[in-house]
Amino acid sequence: MHRRITAFSHRLLTNSSIFTPITKPLLHAQSSISNPRVNGLALFRVFIFTSTHHRRVPDPDDPATLMKEDGVSVCSQMWIENFREPDKTVTNLTTYLRRFELWVLAYQKVCADEMGAYMPRSAIQRSAMEDLLALRNAVLDSRFKWGARLEFFIKSPKDKTEYESLSKRKIRAILTTTQPSPFQDRIVQEVLFMILEPVYEARFSQKSFAFRPGRNAHTVLRVVRKSFAGYLWYIKGDLSTVLDGMKVGMVISALMRDVRDKKVVDLIKAALVTPVITTPPGQEEKKKKTKRKYQKKRVLAEDEPKPDPYWLDSFFGFAPEEAGKVPSWGHCGILSPLLANVCLDELDRWMEGKIKEFYHPSKSDVIWNTPDGEVEQGNTSWPEFVPTSGPDKTRKIDYIRFGGHILIGVRGPRADAATLRRQLIEFCDQKYLLKLDNESLPIEHITKGIMFLDHVLCRRVVYPTLRYTATGGKIISEKGVGTLLSVTASLKQCIKQFRKLSFLKGDRDPDPQPCFRMFHATQAHTNAQMNKFLSTMVEWYRYADNRKKIVNFCSYIIRGSLAKLYAAKYKLRSRAKVYKIGARNLCRPLKEKKGQSPEYHNLLRMGLAESIDGLMYTRMSLVPETDYTPFPTGWRPEHEKALLEYIRLDDQKTLEEHRSCLREEAALVTPVITTPLGQEETKKKTKRKYQKKRVLAEDEPKPDPYWLDSFFGFAPEEAGKVPSWGHCGILSPLLANVCLDELDRWMEGKIKEFYHPSKSDVIWNTPDGEVEQGNTSWPEFVPTSGPDKTRKIDYIRFGGHILIGVRGPRADAATLRRQLIEFCDQKYL
Repeated sequence: MHRRITAFSHRLLTNSSIFTPITKPLLHAQSSISNPRVNGLALFRVFIFTSTHHRRVPDPDDPATLMKEDGVSVCSQMWIENFREPDKTVTNLTTYLRRFELWVLAYQKVCADEMGAYMPRSAIQRSAMEDLLALRNAVLDSRFKWGARLEFFIKSPKDKTEYESLSKRKIRAILTTTQPSPFQDRIVQEVLFMILEPVYEARFSQKSFAFRPGRNAHTVLRVVRKSFAGYLWYIKGDLSTVLDGMKVGMVISALMRDVRDKKVVDLIKAALVTPVITTPPGQEEKKKKTKRKYQKKRVLAEDEPKPDPYWLDSFFGFAPEEAGKVPSWGHCGILSPLLANVCLDELDRWMEGKIKEFYHPSKSDVIWNTPDGEVEQGNTSWPEFVPTSGPDKTRKIDYIRFGGHILIGVRGPRADAATLRRQLIEFCDQKYLLKLDNESLPIEHITKGIMFLDHVLCRRVVYPTLRYTATGGKIISEKGVGTLLSVTASLKQCIKQFRKLSFLKGDRDPDPQPCFRMFHATQAHTNAQMNKFLSTMVEWYRYADNRKKIVNFCSYIIRGSLAKLYAAKYKLRSRAKVYKIGARNLCRPLKEKKGQSPEYHNLLRMGLAESIDGLMYTRMSLVPETDYTPFPTGWRPEHEKALLEYIRLDDQKTLEEHRSCLREEAALVTPVITTPLGQEETKKKTKRKYQKKRVLAEDEPKPDPYWLDSFFGFAPEEAGKVPSWGHCGILSPLLANVCLDELDRWMEGKIKEFYHPSKSDVIWNTPDGEVEQGNTSWPEFVPTSGPDKTRKIDYIRFGGHILIGVRGPRADAATLRRQLIEFCDQKYL
């Protein structure tokens, strides 16, 4: 080893082109053949000198050099930029396509789907990073080809196949049969998806809900319950043929409305144009038969993800028709749903224009009587109730889209619905080349029941008791009449789905069938699987009016299916015997070994045996109530609200306002040191334990007496809170009044604005409205004034509580409330 080092160093020293002339005298002065220790020290000094004066320039193609930021932060930056300027045409997506951080993040996501476990960046091998960089360069240089079967830039970590040593028969099978999407294709799809999703999510209509983050079928049901109350005619359309595929030119033209990056557009166009190789139908059926004939128990590899459990597979079988089809276009993969929404977004925008065109308000209508039609309904806590409005009603339409299915509600005559349907057919023919007819877009009345997402929309006429305070303080109760929108889960559709999953047979009298797929599982495991299935069903029917009934029916079917399974497994002959031994919810063990029953209970008591959980929701009283939480107006998903809030706070104007406020009120931001919560509780306990009679000091004031302390406990809610801001102390109430004084001034202006005197009124009939009432000794008495009354409001504020009185129609109060909400949002956030 010493000889090799000496020869290597001699070769370096004799090469004069390596070192500068400054190093030569140093070498000759320090080196000595007779003293190897000195010679080695000299070589060490030379290596240090040359390494410090001849540093390597960082390679721009080195994967470690290209990782400048975290991939998640790059994605966040894209979301913020697009939501800040949603109407701007995007032309610089290639810049993000070059970011190697996004490619590493896409590799991690695809590996998680492939391997079933997340792979941290530190676990990615150097060779995989170099292959990933080669894939990125191939995409940027237009050398990447979709659907490659034998030549790859990067392979899956679990793909150990040596394609160079394959036989011709296997190569022919790979090239001519259906194969899963290549690993490198999925990485490119993930990168494109991460780039394009923030671009279009900032531009998509609020009327579409499928294949979008933060929006799902539950969101649709809540929107229907809130916004579709009062509609008589419904148009339900199925445009799912668009999801099967569209012409490439139509997709690219829709894509280029907002994205003008040639590299990205060409890459997506190549994915749509490149043909997908599939197995001929005859060969595929033959392969299936052979597989069934010689099928054996399959053992998963260590790095192979587990398949979906039985309960989840069963729940996926309950997917409604509207959510059952997911588009898959060419080699686009996960890009296909996004591209489908891009194409159908033109329909959403067209329908938004029609909503404004068909809106004709009526002043006599009790709900929609403003130019924009966005006034809150009569009772915000009961939005599905619509009181009657007489013959002259507001004509209005609304629209939602879930994937390729649309639902349109029309409030007005049937002729409006027919006109809209005709225009919709013409638009789909021109834009998507879809030949729709009246049968594919039926017009149905609400009384027949409208099926959407396996829920039935129907109307019920209700007669609630309305209570209000009339003039003079008299409380009047009278019967009202109105319509109630009911969203009910379809029991017929539920039976159909159970029959499809082989849980029951029969239509009129459904008979549960044993689920033999759980035959070899233990009773505890089987019950746990079915409980998970029932929990998902309870969540799925969360907003259905008949939630208790439908979930109890599902529990009955599952319980009967398991009872038949256990009867066959333990040879108990009937379900009655199973229920007798295992109880109603099947929580007791059905079979125990002889002489081990006490031992089993002892082990169960000690926690050494697997306990058996009983089936859930066996009684209707155990099912949770329907969720009637009102859907907020102007709803947005949580991530969009966070983005918009961040953009608003990041605005320079907002920052300057905050800084000036902090400079002026330094006392408000100085931190107040308080006792930690844990220590304070400990102190209280110690004080109670060792409490003694306390003797006051001579100069210490006496505490409040007991009677006064008790009286202070009777303080009303409005007077119970006293502000305490930072170190301001007694200044805090004054500062609170200073801030709220703007509200007082604004309300004084509204009092003058809303004052409309009437000469026939017996009290307020002057321009200022400050005339004394009829009887000065009894000012709280107000005589009746006939139908033409003076319209007037008044206002008081006590701390943070306000009280506003309105003399006039309820519409004045609703208008004032809307303006007050806007003022408080702008002024006090």
